[in-house]
Amino acid sequence: MVEKSLTSGFWPTLYEPFRTFGTRLAEWVAPAAEASEKDGAYTIAMELPGVDEKDVEITVDDGIVTVKGEKKTSREEKGETWYFSERQFGSFSRSFRLPMDADESAVKADLVGGVLTVSVKKKSPEKISKTKKVTIGKG
Repeated sequence: MVEKSLTSGFWPTLYEPFRTFGTRLAEWVAPAAEASEKDGAYTIAMELPGVDEKDVEITVDDGIVTVKGEKKTSREEKGETWYFSERQFGSFSRSFRLPMDADESAVKADLVGGVLTVSVKKKSPEKISKTKKVTIGKG
């Protein structure tokens, strides 16, 4: 099969830096996060200063934890001869793939001091699926 591209010759080199611009911008504005494993659980910590817990949604689906939210902060200061107003609005989304031994039914989250901590317990060794040998039938 032959595939034709509308961008050929000189144009691909001009287009290339902008091809993934949206993805890179989304990663740049996404909250900082760190993931670790300790004491029989996986932990994801995200910096969410100024975000209320009612503005955060955490879902677990098919081995992926997704944290979505919206930041709405504003600050206003007035003086006799000056006025200052600053607002920050925007939504974010981060997704994390869980290891095979993570127990999706045992997820807990806390938001304290602007840091969201999501903990996912590990499955017990008996619950982790083992490789099975499949016999081949004769028809």
